[in-house]
Amino acid sequence: MSTSHTPTGSPSEVAPATVAETRDALIDRSRRDHARVPHNFVQRPRSPNTTSRVAPLATFVRNGDTRGLNAFLLLHTVITSGASPEGWSTRLPLQVWARAFNTVATASGSSATSAATKILTRLERLKLIERQRQGRERQVKVTLLSADGSGDPYLALTGQSESSRFLKLSNDYWTERWDERLTLPAIATLLVVLKEKPRCALPTEHFPAWYGWSADTAMRGFRELEDNGLITIDQDFVTAPLSPTGISQRNLYTARPPFDAAYRSFVGARSAPHKPA
Repeated sequence: MSTSHTPTGSPSEVAPATVAETRDALIDRSRRDHARVPHNFVQRPRSPNTTSRVAPLATFVRNGDTRGLNAFLLLHTVITSGASPEGWSTRLPLQVWARAFNTVATASGSSATSAATKILTRLERLKLIERQRQGRERQVKVTLLSADGSGDPYLALTGQSESSRFLKLSNDYWTERWDERLTLPAIATLLVVLKEKPRCALPTEHFPAWYGWSADTAMRGFRELEDNGLITIDQDFVTAPLSPTGISQRNLYTARPPFDAAYRSFVGARSAPHKPA
């Protein structure tokens, strides 16, 4: 004999899921402590055909599209496998996308979902995703495409070739709300630092050709990251034959916790399931 259960209380007495709770649920479902962001999203590989190495990241910086960039990073955080029949995809109601993209911070109802749709449209126009609406519940399926903006299918990042190399963006970016605390120049510059090796020299005068935004924007990004304790900037002196003094000074940039490799390794080891001897 079946037993029916009468719900207690009412929907008005239950707090709806917040942006943070929605993101946390998506991150937990991904079963990974970081996002793998392809190098070719930040900087194109060297080519004999051009000196410019500007990649899709520059478009977000030039357009001031913080929401679009964070949406791209979140998608690469929560879509972690192509093993399912749908490939490198995930499917959510549009209202959930709106919370995940934090459009509910400045709008509600249809305005928030409309803002989420516009974000996905921008990513689609940049050929970074494919989007498909399915079902009566306004489910929106998002499929990753190659991060170089070519429109090619997304391939697993193995790190074994230049086109499959990636940086690791710790999930602390979301759980500690760095997506809200950092400005767009700082977010973009953080991705550059994470792409390079520790103590990497990154002359800001080369940023227009290397990454696609101005030296001033890069300097603001570095300064903000340092002020927030997310990078260290060390000074180094090198021989410079064409310098009046014969010596030149340069800055060396290194990520700090929670974004440096050592911290990620520590957290990963600590959170790994214990195997009995």
